[in-house]
Amino acid sequence: MLSSDKAILVVIDMQGRLAQSMYRKELLFDNVQKIIKGAQVLDIPILLTEQNPKGLGSTIPEIADLVPGVRRIPKLSFSCCGDALFLKELSALQRRQVLLTGIEAHVCVYQTTVDLVASGYEVHVVADAVSSRTAENKDIGLQKMKDAGAGITSVETALFELLRVAEGPRFKQIISIVK
Repeated sequence: MLSSDKAILVVIDMQGRLAQSMYRKELLFDNVQKIIKGAQVLDIPILLTEQNPKGLGSTIPEIADLVPGVRRIPKLSFSCCGDALFLKELSALQRRQVLLTGIEAHVCVYQTTVDLVASGYEVHVVADAVSSRTAENKDIGLQKMKDAGAGITSVETALFELLRVAEGPRFKQIISIVK
């Protein structure tokens, strides 16, 4: 079960033209925004990566504007774990539950999942906050991540699991985010 004091949110490569070519991109953008806002309400740290930013561009404004104080970690490896700065930032947080969002499900999200699971992290892939250019590749990515040992969740499932109770100001904030 996810716990707000053990979890971290990783937003993978929500960049430029690549993000614009995702399957059901409007839903993807909306759900990534929701999980970021929810993580902020619940004081969950956020890491944000950018795959080859010189070639693919920077994080789309819909996401970047929500996390102005979060460092963008550039990478060339498909797996976030292939980047020393990402591993350093992840390790410094001393949290073992990782919520994964971003693109593409069958490449960078999948390879990151495999490496994190192999390193002993409890990985939760937010299925409605990941995508690929095609529905088929998204489905393949999600299945391979599940086969690798990751849990598959949704924005609302993750946020309510982290919240635990239906009371208080955080509950009211989360309700307003998911509506």
